[in-house]
Amino acid sequence: MPEVESLAADPMPEESAAIPVPATKPHRSLRPRRRRSSSTLALRLVAVGYIVILIVVPLAMVAQRTFAQGAGAVWERLTEANMVHAFTVTAYAAAYAVIINTVFGIAVALLLVRYRFPGRRLLSTFVDLPLSVSPIVAGLALIFAYGRNGWFGPALDAAGIDVIFAFPGIVLATVFVSMPLVVREIVPVLEEIGTEQEQAATVLGASWFQTFRRITLPSIKWAVAYGVVLALARSLGEFGAVKVVTAGGVAGSTQSVTSLVEERYAEFDELSAYSASLVLAAATILCLIVITIIRPSHQK
Repeated sequence: MPEVESLAADPMPEESAAIPVPATKPHRSLRPRRRRSSSTLALRLVAVGYIVILIVVPLAMVAQRTFAQGAGAVWERLTEANMVHAFTVTAYAAAYAVIINTVFGIAVALLLVRYRFPGRRLLSTFVDLPLSVSPIVAGLALIFAYGRNGWFGPALDAAGIDVIFAFPGIVLATVFVSMPLVVREIVPVLEEIGTEQEQAATVLGASWFQTFRRITLPSIKWAVAYGVVLALARSLGEFGAVKVVTAGGVAGSTQSVTSLVEERYAEFDELSAYSASLVLAAATILCLIVITIIRPSHQK
C-alpha cells in the first residue's frame, strides 16, 4: 500500500515537538472521587460513633464498675456457690440449644433450598418467627403448650417429666429464641453453591449421605460454624423467655445467669450483677473473635 508506506516514511515535523503544552486543570473524574472520599469518611465516622455510643461505652462502663473494688472482690462474687450454679445452668442450656439448633438448622436449610413443596414459604416464615416475637411471648407460649394445664401437660405429667419451672423448660426457651440463627446462615450459602456438584456425585453413584458428607457439608462448614457461634452467643444472653418459664428461677436450682443478674441488681448487690454481666459479655465477644480469626480471609 503505497499511501501507507509514504505516511510511515514521512518523518514527524520538528515544529510539532516544540509546541508548548498548555497547563490543564485536574481531570473532571477526580472531583466526584473527592466527593466520594468525603462521603465515605462521613459514613465511617457515623458508623464508628454509632457503635461506640451504643456498644463500646456501655460495656466499658460495666467493666469499670466491675473492677472499681478490685479484682479480688470480683473473684469472690464469681466463685459464690449460687453464682457458679447459675453459670452451670446457663452453660448446659446453651450447649443443648446449640446442638439441637445445629441439627435442626442444617436439616431445615436443606429442605428449604433443595426441595419444592406446598407450604415451603410458610415454613420459611415460621423459622423467622422467633426473631420477631418477644421472648416474653415465647415464654408464655411454652407455658401454654408444656405447662401443667397446657396441651402436652397431662401426657408429660403421666410420664413424670417436668418441663415448665424446670431445666427442660430453660432448654426449650433457649432453643426457641436462637432457632433461626443457624438456618439463616446456611440458606444463602446453599443457594450460592447450587446443585451441580451434588448431582455429579449422585450420577457417579454416591449415596445421599456420602454426597452430604463430602460435597455439601464442606461447602457450608463456615456458615454452620458462624451460625453456631451466633446461636451460642444468643443462648448465653437469653433472659425474657427463660425468666417466664422458670418464674425467675430458684437460686441454686433453676436460676440462669441473666436471672441472677436481674435479681442481684434489684437487691442492690451491684458488684455481683456487674461481675456476671461482664463474664457473659466477654464470652460472647470471645466467640465472635474466634470465628473472625478462623474464618477464611475471602469471607471476612
